[in-house]
Amino acid sequence: MQSAQFTAGDLAALAFWASAGLLAYTFVLYPALITFLASRRPRNTRSDRSFEPAVTVVIAAHNESGRIAAKIANVLELDYPPGQIDVVIGSDGSTDGTAAKVRESGDARVRVVEFEQRSGKPAVLNALVPAATGQIVLLADVRQRFDRQLLRAIVAPFADPAVGAVSGELMLTGDEETTAAGQGTGAYWRYEKLIRSAESRFHSTVGATGAVYAIRKELFETIPDDTLLDDVLIPLNIARRGYRVVFESGARAYDRPADSTSEEFTRKVRTIAGNFQLFARHRWTLGPASNPLWWQSISHKVMRLLTPALQVIALGSNAVLGANAFYRATLMVQVVFYAAAATGFLLRRRRLAPFLSVPYTFCVLSAATVGGFIRFVTGKQPVTWTKAVSRARG
Repeated sequence: MQSAQFTAGDLAALAFWASAGLLAYTFVLYPALITFLASRRPRNTRSDRSFEPAVTVVIAAHNESGRIAAKIANVLELDYPPGQIDVVIGSDGSTDGTAAKVRESGDARVRVVEFEQRSGKPAVLNALVPAATGQIVLLADVRQRFDRQLLRAIVAPFADPAVGAVSGELMLTGDEETTAAGQGTGAYWRYEKLIRSAESRFHSTVGATGAVYAIRKELFETIPDDTLLDDVLIPLNIARRGYRVVFESGARAYDRPADSTSEEFTRKVRTIAGNFQLFARHRWTLGPASNPLWWQSISHKVMRLLTPALQVIALGSNAVLGANAFYRATLMVQVVFYAAAATGFLLRRRRLAPFLSVPYTFCVLSAATVGGFIRFVTGKQPVTWTKAVSRARG
């Protein structure tokens, strides 16, 4: 008997089906499966809107003198007992009078802590969260506006002692449908929230919305000062201790979409560099014995980091198999997909039809993954955030 031998064609076919299968699992099958499981085996949360524990709102701010007063007013106007809420602003190396603007609020519930050197949000959280007076700590950014019911909504799930962290929902408003960047961001974010909601109903979601999430103060663990994704590491640390991380759609914060592809690309590069950092540094997140959310972490986060490589393998192996009629057809599908993405790029300042916006957005995210990997391995992604310059609005 002759031993079986793999030909170049066999290896190419294996590579094609493996890469195509992993891409399909990551972006189609996993979302469908987690949604199915959430509907068949939901884990109910004992949520109570009358639950009113003391809450400390912690905000890290750098040179936000122009917006901090409005943010403080927004927080203090939330529907919650005034005596059960206080606000701590960490002025992270601000040079524009941010701290003075905070003091001008004149409200005893609001205080500012000044950090002389800018060190980034994680360092501010490490200093301020352990000193918070509230049982629940709400972590927020300056830019987003809160719905008046946000605090009641995000606190309600904590009535369930099994819940350790709650993510709010970020709503994109404005003209997100007028450009390819905004259109793509809006569609991607809706897709992402569907996955997070399903994960939450099944057990727990991986990470939280950085602009608005809350934790039990007692569960906070200091994180490295150069952490890029506090909104993923902090919730995962809490889940590791046996608590749930849930998504609360009623806790809404409002933000604008990216004005341009370059702005959204910069945001995604930073986020993806943070994912590379997280899984490379905290190896326990990759093990089923150490990470209760291992399946969700791998399927939702890690597999997406492999997307550019899987795309290259799928296209390259398909080209090798081009002599076969079936593979010529699959190759043509790929060529049309990338041609649509390129067309979307050329027309990126306009509203795109779905057959252009989906390939375009997918490829932008894939390119951002490459950029994030380069930033991670070269150590060139700073922990501090540089605000984008927005175009003028009429």
